[in-house]
This record gives sequence, structure tokens and C-alpha cells, in this order.
Amino acid sequence: MSQLQPTIPGQEIPYLKIPHTEPGIHSAIIHRLLLHFGQVTPGQDMVIVCIGTDRSTGDCLGPLVGSALAKYHSSHFHLYGTLEEPVHAMNLKETLDQIHSSFVDPYIISIDACLGQTSSVGSIQVVQGPLRPGAGVNKELPPVGDIHLTGIVNVGGFMEYFVLQNTRLSLVMRLSEIISNCLYTAIKEWTRGSISLARREL
Repeated sequence: MSQLQPTIPGQEIPYLKIPHTEPGIHSAIIHRLLLHFGQVTPGQDMVIVCIGTDRSTGDCLGPLVGSALAKYHSSHFHLYGTLEEPVHAMNLKETLDQIHSSFVDPYIISIDACLGQTSSVGSIQVVQGPLRPGAGVNKELPPVGDIHLTGIVNVGGFMEYFVLQNTRLSLVMRLSEIISNCLYTAIKEWTRGSISLARREL
């Protein structure tokens, strides 16, 4: 569970926050992700870290996204964090150590749920820079990611653990479907473009 971060000082690509009910949400998120992927260097491994736990309705967004992405069996990215094998507060540092020992300078995309203002509930964010998992529930955890996507699942600022346990699963499911679909589509498009460019340069 991350803390809502509406702005990040010095970021090159503006953050995107869009309600899940917006008609053009898929194209908006895919376009923004492709802008971020422009910073990926050729041959750089892409790693997706989906953070959260299946033991809390509000905090299962990350594992739901991870399980949805796992079904694609894609070779274009490496995935950590599913409903079966979640990445959470207890194993996050160990997971990051494993990632950095397995890949040289990977491009990391992190996914998590977060709490926010009432007017922002149901929105999805795409933000440059690392995610700060656990900040929403006052936990000190290592920052994760070159970029991060968050779904605002409920209202923050009061009794966060209780709020997370009483979050509508239908909303979390919908946000996870949008994020997983957009992320997979953007990575597929970016990979196709990278292969085409490499062939033209031969």
C-alpha cells in the first residue's frame, strides 16, 4: 500500500492520473507508458514488480495485476508478485536483492494500491520515479521502480488498515484489469517497435 504522490519534483514526463470510468483510459495509459519506455535502452531487461497481499481486499491490486500478466506467458518482461506468490512487506527487500543479482541494471515497473482523496478513488496513476510501498500505512520499505503505476482503491488519512479491509473488491478487480491490459499492450507495442528499429539499422 503506497502513499499517493501527485507530483514528483524534477520529473521529465508529467504524471498521469485518470479515473477508471474515463472512456479513453486504455489509450491514455498505453500512450503514457510508451513515452516512459522511450527511456529503456536496447537489451535492457524489463522487470515488473507487483506489490501487495492477497490477505487484504484493498491491498490485493498488485497481486491481481501480476496474476493477470502471468497468464500471457510473455518473454518480453520478468514478473514478480502474483496471488500465488505475492511480493509484500515481509519479502520485498529479498525480492529486490534477487532481481538485482539476476539482471544488470533492469528497467523496473512497480505496481501497487494506494489510498487518496475521495474524489480520486477509482483513478489510476502512471508516475515516473520509484514507488514508496508501505508509506500509506506508515511502513519503511525500500523504494521500487523506474516508473510506477498505482490504483487509488479507497480514502486515506484515517484507520488505513480498516479501510483496506473494507474496500470494494469489484473496484480493485476493475483497476487490475485495466492496468494489466494496458501494461501488456504497451510492452508488446514497444517491443515490436524496438525489433523493427533494430532490423532497419542492420
